Amino acid sequence: MSRLFGSVRARATLAATLVVAVALVAAGTAVLLSLRSNLLGEAGTQAERSAREVATELAVGTPYADLSLDVDDRPVQVVDDDGVLVAASEDLERISGTGVDVVKPQPAASPGGEDADDDADDDFGESLEPGEIGGRITVSDGSATIDGDTEDYRFAAVPVKTDDRGTLTVYAGAPLSAEHGAVNTALTVMLIGFPLLLAVVAWVTWLVTRRALRPVEGIRREMAAITASEDLARRVPVPATHDEVARLASTTNETLAALEASVERQRGFVADASHELRSPIASLRTQLEVAAAHPELLDLDGAVADTVRLQRLAADLLLLARLDAGERPAEARVDLAALAREAAEGRTGVSVRGAEGPVGVAGSRGQLGRVLANLLDNAQRHARSVVEVSVRRDGDAVVAAVADDGDGVPAADRERIFERFVRLDAARSRDDGGAGLGLAIARDVAVRHGGTLTVHDAPAGGALFELRLPADRVRTARDM
Repeated sequence: MSRLFGSVRARATLAATLVVAVALVAAGTAVLLSLRSNLLGEAGTQAERSAREVATELAVGTPYADLSLDVDDRPVQVVDDDGVLVAASEDLERISGTGVDVVKPQPAASPGGEDADDDADDDFGESLEPGEIGGRITVSDGSATIDGDTEDYRFAAVPVKTDDRGTLTVYAGAPLSAEHGAVNTALTVMLIGFPLLLAVVAWVTWLVTRRALRPVEGIRREMAAITASEDLARRVPVPATHDEVARLASTTNETLAALEASVERQRGFVADASHELRSPIASLRTQLEVAAAHPELLDLDGAVADTVRLQRLAADLLLLARLDAGERPAEARVDLAALAREAAEGRTGVSVRGAEGPVGVAGSRGQLGRVLANLLDNAQRHARSVVEVSVRRDGDAVVAAVADDGDGVPAADRERIFERFVRLDAARSRDDGGAGLGLAIARDVAVRHGGTLTVHDAPAGGALFELRLPADRVRTARDM
């Protein structure tokens, strides 16, 4: 069953068919009830009309033998106030539902005096004058057999007051065969038509759903092909319908584009990392092999330098890998001014101008300290003589600025320098220029902390790097 309704088309078709089925059953039931009510009301009206015709004849003194009791083969009974049948249809053989099962007229048990009249009047809840027909009628259902034919009838009872015979009650019936026939016909039509209509609804829903989901199937096939080929440059087709499916296709293509860019970036990162690691490892191996063959030629300082450089490069690569994996910074409270002073401590030619008192930000102390250290390393590498660090508040932000008096950064390269493994001075040696990861790490950490890192022209003519982070509103300066 789960496999049978495992598709959207099947579930949509089933749901639409069930909804229409419930609506049809409800509507059909309402129609049948309304039709039956109307036909019963019509039968009651006909029965009342027949009873009043006989009551009118009785009111004007028509003898029992001259009453019109056999019109349209409808059963009629005339009962006196003692419950005795005094007149009935000639061909009436059996009757039920009127309260008087007798079909042959009988002599009256009493002439019907004044007391009997009062009782009859009380039974009908109204007082009648001689020759007056009662306005209140009672309706009941029953059956009757006339000339061998038995049918269901609706009976109407009408009281009438006569001058010499007291109060009489006329029972007249109207056949319910038309009501039964109409209801049965309507029910038969519904039983035949409803399944056909539901089949049409299911078929149309199936076709419409298939047409609506055809673009989705195209997207699925293309995604399966992309997965099989591992070609992230391919895109799924976007239908020209401007609906939810088209937006799904557009979003899928945007996701594929972002995934392709991420994969390309990761491949470039791996290739650059392999290239950068190859040089110090090869250099260190060469020195160790020479030392093994000729111990007197061992360049211990060079080996240590290569080892340190290799250690720093590995640390940078691991940090970038954690950042790419979405590692969230810690929610510690950090005094950025104190952190800047710690980063500048022991560096030649670096001066610090901090804000008065602690300047708090939220984040990872280790990562933010790494940002400041990378900015200072970069500034010292390019400065002629002076590097200046300043920390200040700027509204809801904290700004840490690192300026040098070097040659600055050309405007065309102010975004490129934050890319990984980028060195603007191609002639600079790797030992002096590093691997080109410091500024990339600094910007990634800044972004992870909800801030920015940009470069401008320094007042002294060099480069000015500004680290802007959201100020910590939770902890006050006194608490820090």
